[in-house]
Amino acid sequence: MAYLVALTGGIGSGKSTVANAFARFGVAIVDADIIARQVVEPGTPALDAIAAHFGNGMLLADGSLNRAALRQRIFSDPDEKRWLNQLLHPQIQRETQRQLANAQSCYVLWVVPLLVENGLQDRADRVLVVDVDSETQLARTMARDGISRQQALNILSAQATREQRLAVADDVIDNSGSAQGIESHVAALHQHYLELATSATRQDHTE
Repeated sequence: MAYLVALTGGIGSGKSTVANAFARFGVAIVDADIIARQVVEPGTPALDAIAAHFGNGMLLADGSLNRAALRQRIFSDPDEKRWLNQLLHPQIQRETQRQLANAQSCYVLWVVPLLVENGLQDRADRVLVVDVDSETQLARTMARDGISRQQALNILSAQATREQRLAVADDVIDNSGSAQGIESHVAALHQHYLELATSATRQDHTE
C-alpha cells in the first residue's frame, strides 16, 4: 500500500479546500465523507435499512437520504447513533480499503473527519491537521449548512477538541487565513510527503 497521509480537522475547518489543493498535484484522495455518502445513495442496502429502521420520513421526495432529519434524530439519541454507526462503518471501511489499495500516486491523502474520535491515527504514516479556532468553525458551519448556532455547537461538542486533534498531528495547516496561503503550504508539504514516501519505499525494498 502507498504511503498514507491522514488529513483531519473539525467541522468547518476547510478539509475539502486543503484536499483539493493536494489533488491538483495529482495526489490520490480517499475521502471518508464522500464514501459515507456513496454507501447511502438510493438503491443501496444501507439506505433501505435506514428507511426500514427510522421510517420513510428519512427519505426525501426523490428517494435520497434526508440528512438533516437523520442528523437531528441521531444527535438526540445515542442508541440510534450507535445503531447507524454499526450499519455504516463496516461498509465505509470496506470501500476505504478498496480505494486505498487501488490508489496509484506516490502517497495517498486519506481524508478522515473523525480520525481522532475513532482512534484511527495509528493507521496512517503521517497525520495532517487542518486547524482553525472554534468561532471560525461555527461561523463557517452555520453559513454552509444553514443551521443555528446551537445546532453548530452541538456538532462541535460531539467531535474531538482542537487540542486532541493537535496532540496527534505531525503537520498542521492553519486555515484561518487566505486561500493563497494554503496553496503555498500544501506545495511545501507535498514535496515533503514525496520525500517521505520515497524514503519509505526504499526502506521496504531493503528489508
